[in-house]
Amino acid sequence: MTEQTKPTFYITTPIYYPSGKLHIGNAYSTLASDAMARYKRLMDYDVYFLTGTDEHGQKIETKAEELGIEPQAYVDGMAESIKELWKSLEITNDGFIRTTEERHKQAIQTIFERLLEQGDIYLGEYSGWYSVSDEEYFTESQLSEVYRDEDGNVIGGVAPSGHEVELVKEESYFFKLSKYAERLEAYYDDHPEFLQPAFRKTEMVNNFIKPGLEDLAVSRTSFSWGIPVKSDPKHVVYVWIDALSNYITALGYGSDDDSLFKHFWPADVHVIGKDISRFHMIYWPILLMALDIPLPKQIFAHGWLLMKDGKMSKSKGNVIYPDTLIERYGLDATRFYLLREMTQGNDTVFTPEDFVNHINFELANDLGNLLNRTIAMMNKYFDGQIPTDLSAFENTEFDASIEAFIEKEIANYHAAMDRLDFHSALNNVMAIVSRTNKYIDETMPWTLAKEEESRAQLASVMYHLADSLRIVAHLLRPIMPNSPAQILEQLGMPSETDRLLTNLALKQVPEVTTVIKKGVPIFPRLDTEEEIKLIQEAMSGKGNNESTGKVDDEDWNPESVELVYHETESVEFTDFIKTEMKVAEVIDVAPVDGSNKLLRFRLDAGDKGHRQILSGIAKYYPDHEALIGKKVIVVANLKPRKMMGYISQGMILSSESDGKLTLLFADPEAANGSLIG
Repeated sequence: MTEQTKPTFYITTPIYYPSGKLHIGNAYSTLASDAMARYKRLMDYDVYFLTGTDEHGQKIETKAEELGIEPQAYVDGMAESIKELWKSLEITNDGFIRTTEERHKQAIQTIFERLLEQGDIYLGEYSGWYSVSDEEYFTESQLSEVYRDEDGNVIGGVAPSGHEVELVKEESYFFKLSKYAERLEAYYDDHPEFLQPAFRKTEMVNNFIKPGLEDLAVSRTSFSWGIPVKSDPKHVVYVWIDALSNYITALGYGSDDDSLFKHFWPADVHVIGKDISRFHMIYWPILLMALDIPLPKQIFAHGWLLMKDGKMSKSKGNVIYPDTLIERYGLDATRFYLLREMTQGNDTVFTPEDFVNHINFELANDLGNLLNRTIAMMNKYFDGQIPTDLSAFENTEFDASIEAFIEKEIANYHAAMDRLDFHSALNNVMAIVSRTNKYIDETMPWTLAKEEESRAQLASVMYHLADSLRIVAHLLRPIMPNSPAQILEQLGMPSETDRLLTNLALKQVPEVTTVIKKGVPIFPRLDTEEEIKLIQEAMSGKGNNESTGKVDDEDWNPESVELVYHETESVEFTDFIKTEMKVAEVIDVAPVDGSNKLLRFRLDAGDKGHRQILSGIAKYYPDHEALIGKKVIVVANLKPRKMMGYISQGMILSSESDGKLTLLFADPEAANGSLIG
């Protein structure tokens, strides 16, 4: 087919917020989208694959101020680092959209003014609880913990993410979500394939639509790093319109050249993480309805890649980065594991043990050994040439069953790939590998080789082995960029690497095909204990380059060490010394009524009387009275604030690792109120 007659396929990732280095959990959306884009190209679709970066907002503005650079310079650097990561993962995106691009800015301003003109946006005042870290507003009922004063008034709280919120009151433009609620729910009912996995629909309806959609604040005046509202420039367009619209602005919507938009829209699938489901499954379709633009065909929200102690987090010391795995284990093994482990729509736990075992058992043992055994037997029994004269074969009693099995698994594979179920698709591939290994045990080619009258059966067996491996290599092509070609080359079929999957079937081994003389392991077996240890060290940030640990070690160059900052980049010494830390003795401690997190401390910190500090450590110190008499370290010059009706005059320092929090204790001999520094 020509490009004009091919069916189109438009797939997108979320655009990433460039506030830090992406770990394997962040990267999954892009890996999954890349596998799907590769698959659709092999199925002869005209594919457009989009990713990009969401570069506006208060957090970016604040981060740039902390670093002493302009926001644009900050996001320029972060965007390049994300592009480099995608390059290392061999991501085949066709487009990369940045929300700071002029084409995007102009389109967003046009969209905003249109919605304002037609009455879908109106000016009002917003008052609500805002988390800077999450870039999100929360209602009181959505907060995981609420702080109240002595009169019961809400004075603060904690977002579901664990970040504290602050009360924000400002003039804002609002988008009339409520106007479209019934229409959206009806669309859900009429298009059951729209939200995937299907249980996402229930989440959206029960958690958001039925309780009632509130109109959405879509502008801010409290920061300036954003796209100005054309008719009211003191406002900047907030993330909901700015970021979500990238899926159409990247195709030229609202520009002089909208040919890509006309060719590829509506999108076939938006691939997102489940944490941004509400924004994509409610806000985005309603925005498109207001603009009279067709909705995407599907929005697919995958689960999270977790660690044993929860979400990956730098502060927990449990983060693993894609480049760490790629550098040691190769790109294909890394991609195989991540796409193999994540079950459709559900969360998956990453462990070093699982990662190493998948490489050893499935790639090195099952697939690698099958390839090596096949090549060795082909050289031994047929001088390396694959017998391809099907008319001369004598079938074994097992040939029909393996052929039927492989044909069934190929069909199941295509069905799984079409629904973005990579876990099941790879189950189908590895089932073919396992069945082929079993076929060797059933047919015992080494026994057939002993008798000349069995040679026709032996030829059939060897053909089936080569053909099965050819099928496996092709089915792995969307998942693994390099290994399938290596398998085909070792089988003597380099021309097969250009084949489409549209007509992939058994009994298509090219004539006059000669395997290599000696198989080369594509996936070397790993030392399990050693590799698990290395991954664990990488997750904790320790690395394995500590050498002797002596200060005079010639191999130690502290200037070359990459320092790890969990929450804040390095600060100037003149800023650090503004923080006053003191030794304080715990005089008494008690739980705070109405809170399951807070403890109220009475402390002797060398003041003219005892000070009070509230700390959210109750679950880590159930026997809190054991802390009485201990000496802790406090930040003494924090501005006092009220929490749950009590004044809190500072902060008690603690450390956190692997989900466990521990107070930092001072030497028992240190005097109360003595300065630390």
